[in-house]
Amino acid sequence: MLIVSLLVGSSLAQSDISMATHWYNRANYNPASIARPGYMYIFSNIRQQWAGVSGSPQTINFQMSAFHYPSRSAFGFSLVSDRTGVTTSINPMLTYAYRIADDDKNSAFSMGLSAGVFGRFFDGSAYEPEQENDQAISTNNLTYIRPDANVGMEYQSNLFIAGLSVTHVFSILSTETLYLNSSHNYGYLIFKITKPEFASYYLGAQVVNQGGNFYYEGNAMVRIKKPTGLNPGPQELFDLGISYRNTRLFTAFAGINISRNFRVAYTYGRSFTSGYSSNASHEIMLEYRIPFHWAACIPCLNNAREDWYR
Repeated sequence: MLIVSLLVGSSLAQSDISMATHWYNRANYNPASIARPGYMYIFSNIRQQWAGVSGSPQTINFQMSAFHYPSRSAFGFSLVSDRTGVTTSINPMLTYAYRIADDDKNSAFSMGLSAGVFGRFFDGSAYEPEQENDQAISTNNLTYIRPDANVGMEYQSNLFIAGLSVTHVFSILSTETLYLNSSHNYGYLIFKITKPEFASYYLGAQVVNQGGNFYYEGNAMVRIKKPTGLNPGPQELFDLGISYRNTRLFTAFAGINISRNFRVAYTYGRSFTSGYSSNASHEIMLEYRIPFHWAACIPCLNNAREDWYR
């Protein structure tokens, strides 16, 4: 019966995917954030929520983006697969972002748009009703596919990152409330102190509005690094962090740089919601960046080396 409850809860007022590592990569809800010069970024994470609960959410997220400096534009692709109970959603998107930077590259403003489709699929044969032949439960396989789009803007400086975005914009005026994702509004602010030679510090806050319901999250992170002598910028080694969401979810972060351009991270989440406090959530993140020496200005490339948190 739990698997049915998860389905019913997820088929009304659908929520965006829940990823703790969005503090590393915000492209799922703000397409403007892919406007990062100097590299092609490949980002992937896998989340198992409420481990040990039958039918609990399993999410796979893949992001790829690259910045083309002559046109001040970034281009990206994303694919999200989310499975909860008997329902599976697929969300492929193409992303474009335009970046406006000041002359000394100390600040930048970007605008972005993602467009694609959102599909949800139901496997009715996987239902496990308590009463056989329950007429209230359909055992048919159902498919819903609709156009989808996200829009956003982001401002970055040496001291902070601020962004606003709206997801699933076609749902704003839609009367269809079943099975498809509802529109979400995001606002966030991340303060950063990156000048110290051996560590960088980050404090973030985010507000999410979904149909009049507000969700709040705070994050704190420290990134350890070391000087590299003649090489431009310090080398980042590992990071540690924590976050707390007002849905009573606490998360701990740990990431390590396998090389200058390859990072692995793990998050452990514990819910304090009644009934789920004993079921942790686990997430693994991989991020790889490929330098575009031929396409990026050298100052932008050097600045990007100093800070992945962009």
